[in-house]
Amino acid sequence: MKLAAFKSLIQFAPLLPLLTWGVPARALDYPTRAVHFIVSFAPGGPNDTIARILGQYLSEQLGQPVVIEDRVGAGGNVGMQDVLSAPPDGYTIGFVSPNNAINATLYKHIPFDFVRDSTPVAGTMKLANVLEANLSFPARTVADLIARAKAEPGKINFGSGGVGTSPHMSGELLEAMTGIKLTHVAYRGTAPALADLLGGQIPIMFDNLPGSIQQIESGRVRALGVTTAKRVDTLPDVPTIAETVPGYEVFVWYGICAPKGTPPEIVDKLNKAVDAVLANPKLQARFHDLGGEVMPMSPADFGKLVADETAKWAKVVKFAGVAVE
Repeated sequence: MKLAAFKSLIQFAPLLPLLTWGVPARALDYPTRAVHFIVSFAPGGPNDTIARILGQYLSEQLGQPVVIEDRVGAGGNVGMQDVLSAPPDGYTIGFVSPNNAINATLYKHIPFDFVRDSTPVAGTMKLANVLEANLSFPARTVADLIARAKAEPGKINFGSGGVGTSPHMSGELLEAMTGIKLTHVAYRGTAPALADLLGGQIPIMFDNLPGSIQQIESGRVRALGVTTAKRVDTLPDVPTIAETVPGYEVFVWYGICAPKGTPPEIVDKLNKAVDAVLANPKLQARFHDLGGEVMPMSPADFGKLVADETAKWAKVVKFAGVAVE
């Protein structure tokens, strides 16, 4: 019997290489060269900062360079289009954030459908936005702000880093849930908005927590509330907006996508590499210092999050009546 089995094995030996043919060779040895990680916003901002932290650890995990490339334009659509039009081989991945969900409704003419044309890879981080005020602004709480806004509809300006950004939509959601009317002032990035907040040109603004946490901790601006359902560990004394406006919640989520058609084997390798990176206590500490926490997710779960957020923000965009050609 042993001899017969051996002869049978010899007979089929030439076919053994074909048994793994169903798994592309590029997936079996991926990655063999640098991976390009495209960020759709300017250097120095929260997205770029977090992508560079991730890229450093992910490069060590994958054994190949992870090159961060900032490709700015059209509220993040330029960079994401570059990602989605790249070969689906795992060597071009994209940094995903709430703008990808918001833009689906905000932009009247967008050359792609993000949910349809992307492959979800992994979740990476979640954090809060923060509503903050110039120290001279009389309102010291969210309730104070709402009362003043109701007394003076449209007379209180709030800044953000741009139309359709998560901070902008945080303000629009507050208006929708409270019936107040604020006037949005869109800046070309967080830095100039924060500069005007500090200078008193605008009284309040919404920002991603990493962009303002140092100013808050140093006492240069006053934090009125965070947008998440629970208070954040780094600012335990700052209440949530939901403590005043029940049901209010905005959390900023970050993740990674690849072009549609990327082989599942490559997606799985990337997902496992990201999860391993997120389990690193040193990376967790760096995220914590930025006011965030790790958010490991399977590709399917991350895809569901993006789809759910796309539906949520579509309602807010339509309520606000904002659109970009």
